[in-house]
Amino acid sequence: MEERTGKLWAKQDQHEGDRWRLFNAVAGAIEAERVLYPGCYVDVSASFAFADVTYVDVDARAARFFADEAGVEEIIAEHPPVPDRSQFRFIHSDYSADLGLEDESFDLLVSLYAGFSSESCTRYLRVGGTLLVNPSHGDASMAAIDDRYELTGVVVSRAGGYGVRTHGLDGYLIPKGDIEITAELLHERGRGIAYTKTPFAYLFRRVG
Repeated sequence: MEERTGKLWAKQDQHEGDRWRLFNAVAGAIEAERVLYPGCYVDVSASFAFADVTYVDVDARAARFFADEAGVEEIIAEHPPVPDRSQFRFIHSDYSADLGLEDESFDLLVSLYAGFSSESCTRYLRVGGTLLVNPSHGDASMAAIDDRYELTGVVVSRAGGYGVRTHGLDGYLIPKGDIEITAELLHERGRGIAYTKTPFAYLFRRVG
């Protein structure tokens, strides 16, 4: 592994194993093989839990990281059990551009700390597939008003790990104030809406 690859990964994984635990919890709750992860930076932990992951980022450091394929493969191999037929690819691009991917060809779309990636990348998620999105940067609020999605679960943090809840969902996505939530408002704010209950992340199913 090249030294720079190891250093970038160590910085990403400063809360050791946190993303690994997150993706393992999600993998245990849904059926997904092909994953699209726009705005990934140097996070390769989705490959610890899913067999086929496409990573996308415009950052030059991410491009350098993923260019060291042997180093990335070494990181993945250090986190067994690695899924059968495990493979990954990296696209060095802004996710809002045409990524050259087939529409509706992924089972899981990941949106973590990456802005409104669901707006550009839902086209690649199959109907029936899942969007994993956290409240940061407003994309969870965007998904909540997108009629292509319905809430199917929440990811909660507990005792240093994660769990997925699929019951009591009516208690989530309730704004604290009387506010009309629109895409224009979210873009203007650049962040999400304050809700009465806020889990670590949400799971939405694409329904249209």
